[in-house]
Amino acid sequence: MSKKKVVVAMSGGVDSALTAALLLEKNFEVIGVTMLLFGDENQSFISDAKKVADHLGIEFHVADFREEFRKNVMNYFAEEYLNGRTPNPCVCCNKKIKFGKLFEVAESLNADFFATGHYARIIFEDGRYKLKKATDLKKDQSYVLYNLTAEKLSKILLPLGEFSKDETRSLAEKLNLPVAHKKDSQEICFVPNDDYKNFLQNFSPNSAAFRAGEIIDTSGKVLGSHNGFANYTIGQRKGLGIAAENPLYVVKIDAENNKVVVGKNEEVFSKILTAENIHWIYKPDFTKIFDAKIRYGFRTAACKIFEQENFLHIEFLENQRAITPGQSIVFYDGDEVIGGGIIN
Repeated sequence: MSKKKVVVAMSGGVDSALTAALLLEKNFEVIGVTMLLFGDENQSFISDAKKVADHLGIEFHVADFREEFRKNVMNYFAEEYLNGRTPNPCVCCNKKIKFGKLFEVAESLNADFFATGHYARIIFEDGRYKLKKATDLKKDQSYVLYNLTAEKLSKILLPLGEFSKDETRSLAEKLNLPVAHKKDSQEICFVPNDDYKNFLQNFSPNSAAFRAGEIIDTSGKVLGSHNGFANYTIGQRKGLGIAAENPLYVVKIDAENNKVVVGKNEEVFSKILTAENIHWIYKPDFTKIFDAKIRYGFRTAACKIFEQENFLHIEFLENQRAITPGQSIVFYDGDEVIGGGIIN
C-alpha cells in the first residue's frame, strides 16, 4: 500500500518543523514547501526550513509568491491603515496565500493532504469536518482560519492542535530539530521590528494619512493636533499628546475629515457592530446565541447575530472594548469556528 502524500507549509519555525517531523513518524510521504514572500528576512526563514527538511530527509521546494503577497497582503495592509481602518494581515494571508496559492501547489504535487503548524483542530463529527479551537487556549489560532471551507478542511492536517507550546518545544528538542530553540516570529512577518508606522510611511510616503489634523472629543471640541491618523488605533491611550482631567482614548478614526476622535474610557465600549465580507464554514441557526471574538487574543463573548442583505448586525450581551473597523469578528458555536467577517 502506497504512503499518503502530505505537503507541509514550512515557515522555518519550530511549529512547522515539528509538524513535518510528526507526519513523517506517522508514515506519510512528506514534502516541505516554503513561501518566498518578501525581502531578506524571508530568505532566513527559507534557509531554516531547508535545514529542517535536510535533517528530516524530505523533499523540499520554495514557492515564489512575492507578486501575489505584495498585491493581496501588503497592499491590503497599507490601504486599510491609510483608510483609517486596522487590518489583520494574517487572516488575509491565510485566505489568499497559505490556504489559497500554497494549497494549490499541494494539489499540483498530487498531495492527499496539506498541513500547517497552526494551533487549532479539525474534527470529523456529526457527518462533517469541523474547525475547532486548540486544546491550549492560550495558543489557539482558530481565529485566523475562519475563511477555510468545509471542502478544504477535509484535506488539511493540523497536528499541533492538541499540543501546548511547551510540549512542542520539548518534542522538537527530543527530535533534535535544528530550530527547536528558535524564537517565535514577530507578529507581522513583513514589517521589520513590528514598526508598522515606518513601514506605511515607506510604502506610501505622500499619503494623506500622515498629514497633520485635529484631535477632537466626541462633542467636536478641538483638544489638540495629530501627526497623521494612520499613527492611531481604536482604544489607544498613550502617545495622544493632549492634556485632560481624565484619561482619554481613541474612539474613532475619521479618515474622511482627517480627525482623531477621543473620549472617556466608557466611550470606548459598545455592544453593537456590523460586519461585511461574511464567510460561513457552517451556516448557523440565527435564533441561537453564539460566541464571537473581535480581535486575536481577545476572549470570546456571547452575542446575537442578525443577517441582513449584504452584512451582519451583531449585538453582544455585554459591552466590548475597542470594536475596531478592519479587524475580523469570528463566530464560535462552543469550541467550533462557524465563520466570520470584517468589522465595518
